Amino acid sequence: MKKRVLCLLFPGFEEIETVAPVDLLRRAGVEVVVASLTGEMLVTGRCQITVQADAALADVADQDFDLLLIPGGPGIKAVRADGRAAKLAQVYAQMGKPVAAICAAPTVLLDAGLLAGKRFTSHAGVLAELPASQVQERVVEDGSLITSRGAATSVEFGLALVRRLCGDAAVAEVAKGIMA
Repeated sequence: MKKRVLCLLFPGFEEIETVAPVDLLRRAGVEVVVASLTGEMLVTGRCQITVQADAALADVADQDFDLLLIPGGPGIKAVRADGRAAKLAQVYAQMGKPVAAICAAPTVLLDAGLLAGKRFTSHAGVLAELPASQVQERVVEDGSLITSRGAATSVEFGLALVRRLCGDAAVAEVAKGIMA
């Protein structure tokens, strides 16, 4: 069965942290549904790049996905205030499904109560809230959590997601295709 990923999209998302992992997952044959938290199909990121969502989160949140992907960016503050991303992260974790967060998005995992006793990384800008973050590490996997520190690690993060869902052979194929 084809693997499915739910990727959250929100105003002020970090474009590289969203598009790079989505691109790599799709190259590996994974179905990625990019879901708008606001319900608006055109969503503008931190660098004023507008991306078209595949669906509104309200329309797909109850569907079956194999992994939850939460990009970072300054819009993560509104995502945290909204609360739905943290609730989704809790549900995925309870079902043993991977939850992936990059940059400031591990703060959503904090809100969900998923970081206690776990190794993780994040952007240095959220160290005040996440003092245990292993910011020297580019990508950290601990159980069902996959975290990465920021835009510069987006490709490595995306390849880690491909590995988790599709295995080493798929990573090798995708990496070869992009000359990683």
